[in-house]
Amino acid sequence: MPMPPAYHESLPYIDSQPSESELAAANDLIAAEIAVLPPPSMTAAPAPNFTPIFQSELERVAAQAPLQPLTLSRYEAQETPSGDAGADRLKEVLDNAHITDMYLSSRRQNLELLDRYGKNAWLIGNHELEGELKRLEAELAATKKEVDLVNLARQRRQEDVRGELTMLEETWKKGVGRVLETEVAVEELKSQIRAELRNQGKTGQDEQ
Repeated sequence: MPMPPAYHESLPYIDSQPSESELAAANDLIAAEIAVLPPPSMTAAPAPNFTPIFQSELERVAAQAPLQPLTLSRYEAQETPSGDAGADRLKEVLDNAHITDMYLSSRRQNLELLDRYGKNAWLIGNHELEGELKRLEAELAATKKEVDLVNLARQRRQEDVRGELTMLEETWKKGVGRVLETEVAVEELKSQIRAELRNQGKTGQDEQ
């Protein structure tokens, strides 16, 4: 279902965007910090230990060989051995006959269950999945709405105090400027005092 547009989270709304020079300076600081950080410790990955069947499949994929179809010979009707066949041959035929019987019995049971319950189970499963999807969509829409309301409240509160923050920032800048001006004036006064003391010292030496 369509979702309403959302207010994306961002930095404070009333702050001005940094200039390109400020961004470049910040990126330079980040790059310098990354350069002095120690490299992350990377432990060697353990060697894989694949089974022979898995390894053969990896080799087949690497060689881009086609996948061999499953052999169905074991499920086919067994040929009756001749009367002079050995015990090993008779045992092999008997084992294959047991495998065929078990496979066909299981296959018939599965087909009967599929014919009896398959359609209803599929429809019920789809209905449950559809309900789960609607629930998740409703939860997502509610969460996005909450985010929108929070961001809208943030923007309104910041806009309400924009004037006060601007005034405080200007006052702070003026205060810092006055402090610097005072420090400069103090240094100039100290220089004048030192110069005056030196002049008085020279005058006293000349009079003596």
